[in-house]
Amino acid sequence: MADKYDVIVIGAGPGGYVAAIRAAQMGLKTACVEKWIGKEGKVVHGGTCLNVGCIPSKTLLETSHKFVEARDDFSDLGIEAPDVKMDVKKMMARKDKIVKNLTGGISGLFKANGVTALEGTGKVLSSKKVEVSSGDDKTTYEAENIIIASGSVPVEIPPTPLTEGLIVDSTGALEFQEVPKRLGVIGAGVIGLELGSVWNRLGSQVTVLEAMDDFLPMVDQAVAKETQKLLKKQGLDILMGARVTGSETDGDEVTVKYTDSKGDQEAVFDKLIVCVGRRPYTKGVLDDDAGIKLDERGFIFVDDHCRTSVPGVYAIGDCVRGQMLAHKASEEGIMVADIIAGHKAEMNYDAIPCVIYTSPEVAWVGMNEQEAKAAGIKVKSGSFPFAASGRAMANNATEGLAKVIADEETDRILGVHIVGQHAGELIAQGVIAMEFGSSAEDLALTCYAHPTLSEAVHEAALAVEGHAIHMANRKKRK
Repeated sequence: MADKYDVIVIGAGPGGYVAAIRAAQMGLKTACVEKWIGKEGKVVHGGTCLNVGCIPSKTLLETSHKFVEARDDFSDLGIEAPDVKMDVKKMMARKDKIVKNLTGGISGLFKANGVTALEGTGKVLSSKKVEVSSGDDKTTYEAENIIIASGSVPVEIPPTPLTEGLIVDSTGALEFQEVPKRLGVIGAGVIGLELGSVWNRLGSQVTVLEAMDDFLPMVDQAVAKETQKLLKKQGLDILMGARVTGSETDGDEVTVKYTDSKGDQEAVFDKLIVCVGRRPYTKGVLDDDAGIKLDERGFIFVDDHCRTSVPGVYAIGDCVRGQMLAHKASEEGIMVADIIAGHKAEMNYDAIPCVIYTSPEVAWVGMNEQEAKAAGIKVKSGSFPFAASGRAMANNATEGLAKVIADEETDRILGVHIVGQHAGELIAQGVIAMEFGSSAEDLALTCYAHPTLSEAVHEAALAVEGHAIHMANRKKRK
């Protein structure tokens, strides 16, 4: 038997590495197990988020947005930049450099905080033991507490089996070295829309196939409708109610078969990205005798404090219930580390922000209007278009709107939904407001800096209260 630890964390993604650092800062002897092999053939930290998810995708999204802005919009501002070109290989190299810097930073944080990094595949055994395998070597460790943060992997579907360089998942879509002329994307969710946006901006003819009839059902209907309109205007061909039934590859092309309201259809692409969701990764993580229960969808069963069915064993992030978001995993990691250290801690799952990093961005927190009404809650809401925002006009970014939803009886804010420039930053004020149980009147009575994009949220709150100053003036001018 090797060393014994107070806490062993399995997985060094945004949930695991944060949990490990927090536990070590609490004075607990902590180790973190990771098996992810980076491009240089060494174990790297950061999980999906840093290596093939949040960070590289946002790097490509921001770069492609700047390219389109320079190519299409600079002339409107009086800036002449003729013959703007994109070097895809250079863009990819910069993306890889950012990933390397961040993953290396986590290793530095482990050393600075006294976290022991264990390289290999971690498996939870019975009696709170963890086996770490690396090649033929196996070492068993004891722990007073175990935190499982094994994350998730992309879902594969039988009609479109992955084919090297032709039919790829979200990871493969981050490695294209040239712009495909015809790009197919299966799934109009967060990942599909983001990756489709990147390559659409760089020149691909993008077709998105979505089996569901409703576009972004988790977003407020008014915001989803506006988002769909804006993305179609940008050139994304989004086909709703299109269920993929099969595919055939022929050389450098893939033919996708699907059915929609018109019957059987076919489409030919140079590249196909499969983005139909993610599933919890627990393969090889749990020994049969560990006693840890999974729910009907394969997620590790936990309570509101991320405790599994085995005392002293916790699970966080994508491998448990709830939204598959890096920041949700990190906050769960902090909560669990605090609980293990003997502190009281809990998490407000009703105030977790979500963002789609298209251009413009889409962000929301809390309930949408249709969810509130379905729950029998009488609601009142207010909206404000960025087209009436002075700062949005100055930024040449007048697309989108902000919407605040409140309980009609109590005025308590139930949700905030935004589509517009920097929506991912603006949503934080909605998160803070909901965390403190604010009313729409609280936001309406708050003094906002002028001119800022944040004023759109202020105006939306004023509209909930029936006092939208700028909208009222705008109506009078009409």
